[in-house]
Amino acid sequence: MSEREFKNPYQDYDESLKIYDTDTGRLISEIEGPLMENVFILLQTLEKHLASDIDWSDSSVYTGTSGIALLYLRFLDVKIIESKAGKKDFLKDALSYVEPVIPYLKKKRFSFLCGVPGPLAIASVLFHRKGLPKESTDLARRLENLERDVCSPSSDCPDELLYGRAGFLFALLFLQKHLPGPDEFRENTIKEVVNAILASGQRMAKKFKNTYKIPLYYEWHEKAYLGAAHGFAGILYMLLQAKQYLTQEQLDTLIRPTIDFIVSQQYPSGNFPSSLGSPTDRLVHWCHGAPGVVHLLLLAHETFPEDSNYLESAKRCSDVIWQRGLLKKGYGICHGVAGNGYAQLRLFQVTKDAKYLYRAVKFAEWCFDYGKHGCRTPDRPLSLFEGFAGTIYYLLDLLDPLHSAFPAFQLF
Repeated sequence: MSEREFKNPYQDYDESLKIYDTDTGRLISEIEGPLMENVFILLQTLEKHLASDIDWSDSSVYTGTSGIALLYLRFLDVKIIESKAGKKDFLKDALSYVEPVIPYLKKKRFSFLCGVPGPLAIASVLFHRKGLPKESTDLARRLENLERDVCSPSSDCPDELLYGRAGFLFALLFLQKHLPGPDEFRENTIKEVVNAILASGQRMAKKFKNTYKIPLYYEWHEKAYLGAAHGFAGILYMLLQAKQYLTQEQLDTLIRPTIDFIVSQQYPSGNFPSSLGSPTDRLVHWCHGAPGVVHLLLLAHETFPEDSNYLESAKRCSDVIWQRGLLKKGYGICHGVAGNGYAQLRLFQVTKDAKYLYRAVKFAEWCFDYGKHGCRTPDRPLSLFEGFAGTIYYLLDLLDPLHSAFPAFQLF
């Protein structure tokens, strides 16, 4: 057994197994019932710990209070759970974790996950839901006005998702998705950020043209990461989610050839290197490896459906995640079992093949026994990306599999 993952104890999908009702668009009751029950059992446990252990000094989506707010926002949108939720006021709960931090936000980082834009975007959407348009618009404009700091040629803002421009782009797309529009100012801001990310990638590609023959090249701390958190996959995925702001020429001459290069880096196992030139096939995480890259591959498949390579590459990702995805690091979404489950869930959305939904369900069932496998305790055990809240988010999303979306990464 590897030091990084547990041996997968589950048999793989058999076509005789029924797990999903195509007429209702829901999991069969034998699966949906325990899943919903565990969502609320784990939520009750989370709320009990939050009452005494919340750290108000961390307002981030990744490990802080805004991540909890985003979880409650998701509860608002999954209608299947309404009968079970009773009198819970998820809008009130969500605001209680983000509204108090707004006056204390300081411009340090510019991404949705780890910076000021996350709390601002979530609070703006929640105020809109509450029927407070002025408060919502004020926060949205405050976020959008950070564009000058993000896109300035003198800015030291990186391009990656966790701390950089791709993460800022997600915040803008999140507003675009959840607030009424059209909004010309926001659309122009999105275009500026998209163009800044492309220009940065082209500049770096010229610098390394003798090493890598690709039109876009990105580094974080002088390392060319491939994965979702810091690398090519996260940046290109975010650009493809903003494809309405790209020209066909940019798609064909910049984005697509760079994705093709990433596909060429896939290991025989189906996994991907954490960075260019890395010979070690070790990490099967959303942040580094196939579980993050698969989201890019599937969106590339939807964007360029005439090329079967993207889907075939994604299917190879699914297989290695199934084999090596029950991680000893824990149950979270950044580098844990829930994040790996999202890869299978996304494959089901795109292919409608029940095999991938089955795999996603089995990873969820592993999470039912949260804390019982001897996994490492995360640094922030209640948080959205490292801990408890992210696992709940995954189980909740699985209740509505065709409309699930990896939080702070895939638009929902």
